[in-house]
Amino acid sequence: MTIPKTFHIKSFGCQMNVYDGARMAELLESEGMAAAQSGEADLVVLNTCHIRERAAEKVYSDIGRLKRDDGSRPMIAVAGCVAQAEGAEIPRRAPSVDIVVGPQAYHRLPELIAEAGGGGRGLDMALAAETKFGALPPRRRQGPSAFLTVQEGCDKFCTYCVVPYTRGAEISRGWSAIVDEAKALIDMGAREITLLGQNVNAWRGEDPAGRAQGLDGLIRALDVLPGLERIRYTTSHPADMTDGLIEAHRDVAKLMPFLHLPVQSGNDRILKAMNRSHSNASYRAIIDRARDARPDIAISGDFIVGFPGESDAEFEDTLKIIEAVNYAQAYSFKYSPRPGTPAAAMDEQVAPTLMDERLQRLQALIERQQYAFNQASVGLRTQILIERQGRKPGQKLGKSPWLQSVHVTTEAPIGAIVDIEIASAGPHSLGGAELIQAAA
Repeated sequence: MTIPKTFHIKSFGCQMNVYDGARMAELLESEGMAAAQSGEADLVVLNTCHIRERAAEKVYSDIGRLKRDDGSRPMIAVAGCVAQAEGAEIPRRAPSVDIVVGPQAYHRLPELIAEAGGGGRGLDMALAAETKFGALPPRRRQGPSAFLTVQEGCDKFCTYCVVPYTRGAEISRGWSAIVDEAKALIDMGAREITLLGQNVNAWRGEDPAGRAQGLDGLIRALDVLPGLERIRYTTSHPADMTDGLIEAHRDVAKLMPFLHLPVQSGNDRILKAMNRSHSNASYRAIIDRARDARPDIAISGDFIVGFPGESDAEFEDTLKIIEAVNYAQAYSFKYSPRPGTPAAAMDEQVAPTLMDERLQRLQALIERQQYAFNQASVGLRTQILIERQGRKPGQKLGKSPWLQSVHVTTEAPIGAIVDIEIASAGPHSLGGAELIQAAA
């Protein structure tokens, strides 16, 4: 097989996979390769997610679809968390796969491509994240809103989750590397940066003066960078929600009034079985503190229904915490057993039909809350960051400070921050009217 000249990357899953996919593209471009559509590319990289059920089977299905009508196929690389979890099993089951590379080793893609091009097979599932970041090329392109990974891995070992096994232990990138990458993103046009991590608020480091810092200190350092207008972070863990980070929501105007803080369940017995370190009460206390610091903050969360042994009454506790917190948006899932996790071997697995029923009830409640949150925005004057063209002529799509999608008719360019008034609200997006500033 010859060395490819063109590539296509297909990323699945979380924002960190989106970031990894972009970094892989920049790496391959720095090696002289050009991006192409999937059906035309010499190399296709499947950048996979392992969180949901049957993730591996879906990857094998995608691999099969890469065979072309004439019987040929591109060079195939499986990257990401499924690659880390399945390892050498992937080419055993799918001999057409040439490269398997884990999420902490994709900086070695050029070497692995050379191995595959020489007739071998490239495999690397190492977990040294700092090595990866140090080996990647400088950022090459960016839109008005950018992702920046600052932390990877997880030490929490929730009993349902594979992340500690596929992403490794918690590791924080160095202060200077993060600030330098942020400056590069701003120079390329980013006006908003979202700091990413499996447990992003577990980030710890030292500033240039040698002082210990948490995520709040890093946010305050980014706050002073010229050209940066908005800061966000995701995903947080309640155990790492420090007083300093909550105070940053009060003090730092560029830190958007939005907090994604997964709770997973509203029942303390289930939380303990999940190995979550918080309780219903301690989680709600964090939310109260965040709202005291920033009264307009929007809260987002994650929920799992049907965890092994969850009773009807325990599920009702989850509905109660949703009602009490009143979420602006949330992600919700049926429990799916992940091979190798403690929960997969637990007794009292909940019937799929019951999980379906519970999920429908939970999602209906979240949908009502999200719609009410959006409706309460009507008449509000605020700013949106224009991110892309809308579907209609002259229409643009931007994001509010509360991460709502807002459609507005404007001549402002992509990347502009526009003053608007929210004119209408639907369940999933808003309509805005631009406020034209009078001439002085």
